This record gives sequence, C-alpha cells and structure tokens, in this order.
Amino acid sequence: GEEGEEDEEDEEDGVPGLLGHGEGVLQLNTPTRLPSFLGGERAISVAASRYFSLALTADGSVWSWGDGVFDRLGHGDQEEDQCQPTKVEALAEQRVVAVSAGAYHS
Repeated sequence: GEEGEEDEEDEEDGVPGLLGHGEGVLQLNTPTRLPSFLGGERAISVAASRYFSLALTADGSVWSWGDGVFDRLGHGDQEEDQCQPTKVEALAEQRVVAVSAGAYHS
C-alpha cells in the first residue's frame, strides 16, 4: 500500500513495548512513571523514535525498549522486542554522555 496506509496500520497495531510498561500496554492517557527503576539510577536524558526509546542514566548506562528489529536496541539479538527498559550490556564498560534515536538506529 501507500505510505499513509501503512502508517495508519502501524498506529492501530501499536509497537510492542514502545512505552516501556510491559507487554500489551500500547496506550497511556496520562504521564506514567516507568515500572523499571533503571538499575536504581536517575535518568538524565531520554531519546525516542517512533519504534523505540532510550534512557541515559546518571552513571552513564544506556537502557532501551520497544521494537528491536535491526538490533536498534543494542542487545545483539537482532529482532527481539523489549517491553520494559533493558540495560545495554554492550556499553557497560563505557561512559556514555548522550543518546539519540532514529527510525533504524540508535
């Protein structure tokens, strides 16, 4: 179909885990704190795309959740969706200072 038609379908189906509140939570009507505590650290930055989100915590850790296609979540599992924030272990030895989210990359 045309791009507009695909967009409407995507919005109806929702993106698994996009909100970070677990499987099956596709819409929230009010701001709601994430159920995960990000390893006990405070989030200092958040980046979001249409398909996934990232959080950077005060200790430099990166957490990701949402649609994992193309390994854009950084967990090395290519297609695995994350319905709640999950620490990106590949960056555990690095002090990350910024996060950015695009359609197919992070």
